[in-house]
Amino acid sequence: MLVAFEAGSLIRAFVLFALYPLLFLVDDELSIKIMVMVSFFGIKKDGFRVGSSVLPKFFLEDVGAEGFDVLRRGKKTVGVSKLPQIMVECFLKDYLEIDYVFGRELKVHGGYFVGLMKDNKNIIEHRINEVLEEDDQTVYFSNKFAKHDWISCSKEVYVVRNGEKKAWQILPKERYPKDLIFHDGRLAFRPEPLRMLVMFMWFPFAILLSIFRTIIALAMPYGALIAILAFTGMQLKLTNNNSNPDVTSHDHKQHKGRLYVCNHRTLLDPLYLSFGLKRPFAAVTYSLSRMSEILSPIKTIRLTRDRDQDAKTMDKMLRLGDLVVCPEGTTCREPYLLRFSPLFAELSDHIVPVALDSYVTMFYGTTASGLKCLDPFLFMMNPNPVYRVQFLEQIHGVSSQASETKSTRFDVANYVQSEIGKTLDFKCTSLTRKDKYLVLAGNEGFVNSTSNKR
Repeated sequence: MLVAFEAGSLIRAFVLFALYPLLFLVDDELSIKIMVMVSFFGIKKDGFRVGSSVLPKFFLEDVGAEGFDVLRRGKKTVGVSKLPQIMVECFLKDYLEIDYVFGRELKVHGGYFVGLMKDNKNIIEHRINEVLEEDDQTVYFSNKFAKHDWISCSKEVYVVRNGEKKAWQILPKERYPKDLIFHDGRLAFRPEPLRMLVMFMWFPFAILLSIFRTIIALAMPYGALIAILAFTGMQLKLTNNNSNPDVTSHDHKQHKGRLYVCNHRTLLDPLYLSFGLKRPFAAVTYSLSRMSEILSPIKTIRLTRDRDQDAKTMDKMLRLGDLVVCPEGTTCREPYLLRFSPLFAELSDHIVPVALDSYVTMFYGTTASGLKCLDPFLFMMNPNPVYRVQFLEQIHGVSSQASETKSTRFDVANYVQSEIGKTLDFKCTSLTRKDKYLVLAGNEGFVNSTSNKR
């Protein structure tokens, strides 16, 4: 279902959902062939990244701690799956550290999947026998017994029944061999049949609700905005941890507005900050879809990634009023903070860190490979999206020569990152936008100014 929805379309996912009753009536082999045909037919091979950007998160949430413990005892691990290899290889190798992965190959014509799997079972068995040396003490661990030479010669055989697997404890995130920091896709829930039914029933109403919420955000005054949006199901939880009660005052000495420095959860971060302060201000961003830029109720300014030019742009905007910046340069869904660009530390001596977090139940409002113009609408299509905005203690930057601090711009950026991380209980990292897009989209995330992609 994830492949059909994320790599295909809503229609393709609905077709697969409609076939679920048939899939329960046929055997496992035919069921897999039907699902592969519906999910992969017509998908471009070179553009397929669901196996590395979407599926690992859902696979990890289904890993049992007991089975993981058995797996970690092996010196050489071999993973064998009846699913297409392109779906499981990244998860097994990168996140479970499986040494060798063997799955079924998909047929390709003209660079596109045709929805058929190659009959390569004998080839897989031959390759497994090549990997397993004669003196290896093999342990077979599976949810289904199968007859193979390398299984019959195994020293130990573990066959886990479905009832036993249901009693397993889900592997805690702190035990993951590799932290899951980046993942893509739009679905924010496990695509089980009942949940998918609810999603398909909700979808038409969600489109109307998203449009209605957008109109409210554009047309209503700030004083009434939060209450009306709350009536539609959108929640804003505002906390001010700043000892200075007036976090919206201006820096009269330098005739500058305050610089609000936020972590980046969705494209709506500046809007929710504006809603919380009940006043409009400008926001700078490294990239923004043209549609989002036109519909934004606050002023947005594009940055060029030219340090000197961006510094001049931000300084100019600060002299006109308050400004918000997200120095991570891109969004991150998981409880991690990417490296903060230190440019903001040079522009103002009155910096207000803001910790942001969001919660959705149905659709993610961010994407690395999809249409960025749909991000705000999909976020607002959730039944009850929640945003938490927390203002932290104001700090000084390094722009003023009279400043008593001897900290460098990097020290200030790292301090702001650490304070936001402590507030949200997020883990700070040194990863960047480039790292994210290399993992999720296979590029460095740089686009020209006329592109809508991020």
